[in-house]
Amino acid sequence: MATWILAVIAVAAVVIIVLVIAGAVRARRRAALKRRFGPEYDRTIEEAGSRRKGERRLDERAERREQFETRELSPEVRQRYSAAWRDTQARFVDAPADAVQEADVLVTRLMRDCGYPVEGFDDRSDFVSVDHPHLAEDYRGAHRIAVAETEGKVSTEDRRQAMVHFRSLFSALLGEDDLASRRERRAG
Repeated sequence: MATWILAVIAVAAVVIIVLVIAGAVRARRRAALKRRFGPEYDRTIEEAGSRRKGERRLDERAERREQFETRELSPEVRQRYSAAWRDTQARFVDAPADAVQEADVLVTRLMRDCGYPVEGFDDRSDFVSVDHPHLAEDYRGAHRIAVAETEGKVSTEDRRQAMVHFRSLFSALLGEDDLASRRERRAG
């Protein structure tokens, strides 16, 4: 066989190998992003309009999140936040609209005290999507309800849902899930 034919075959083989490796790397990266972001992965891909743009956005979020450290709250601060949440939740019976607004503010305040930058809602929800991806969409929905509340376009069921969603994120930020699992391990 002619030398030039062997050279073409060798180049083609190298190109195929490079393409296979690149595909495997992309697949591994995609799987890692899906594991890390859960349902937020699909939402971001859909919102971005393409897989490449969406994955880039997720990578950028994760990089921005790495720029700051969160901190664990002292037991006294945690107790104050728990008491504030109980007060907010109790107000829901008599003043559900006010309680939803208070819950939104309380979650933002808790995020700030835990070390999250809280300048804008989009940034807050992006950071939640990195650390608590299973709660990000619920947080967005609860915040939308809180905003719609100012226009008086919210039902009692919407308010209840907002409180449930705010409570889930509040508990995760406060570390109550971690505390409960530690108590169970000590008791068991």
